[in-house]
Amino acid sequence: MSDRVTENHNNNRRTTLLLSGVVVLMFGFGFAMVPLYNLFCQITGTQSLSQRSTIGQVTPSTDGVDESRWVTVKFDATVNPNLPWDFNAVTHTMRVHPGQTYEVNFLARNRSHSTVTGQAIPSVAPWQATPYFSKLECFCFNKQTLTGTQETEMPLRFRVSTDLPKEINSVTLSYSFMRLKEGENKPADLPPLIAANPDN
Repeated sequence: MSDRVTENHNNNRRTTLLLSGVVVLMFGFGFAMVPLYNLFCQITGTQSLSQRSTIGQVTPSTDGVDESRWVTVKFDATVNPNLPWDFNAVTHTMRVHPGQTYEVNFLARNRSHSTVTGQAIPSVAPWQATPYFSKLECFCFNKQTLTGTQETEMPLRFRVSTDLPKEINSVTLSYSFMRLKEGENKPADLPPLIAANPDN
């Protein structure tokens, strides 16, 4: 009988130690997730939450136009499968002087015969260029509604800051158009912000 009590005691002790170890591992993993996530974002080029939170905190320079420097700006457009629209940039690539304001147009067409509302979600790659890319006027600021088979031009006015780091000479502005259900103010299923490769 005493042997069984001893065995049960040992089993209980092993179980307690095992559970304690699991708790410690989970606690440690919780601390490790932040640096691991940031490392993953750094390797893949994805914007981390901390990087996104700093967007817009850089004050653009007001030194005028830097005519001695060129920056290539690329425009990428995708549409969520739930949105029956065609959406693309009229101009896919531009060479711009930092500090100068430019305007480009995007074309959107509702392929369906019903009125549909959508909103464009922008992202900039590389993410380090985000605070230096200013959208002065953008269709992405508001939701867009197209009636059945309607086609429209959507203008974008932008400026690249003269403070853009010298090692960055190519920037990609990507838009993903998402469908909005009636009564929604923003897309319910935002896609992950995956930085595009500006060299492609």
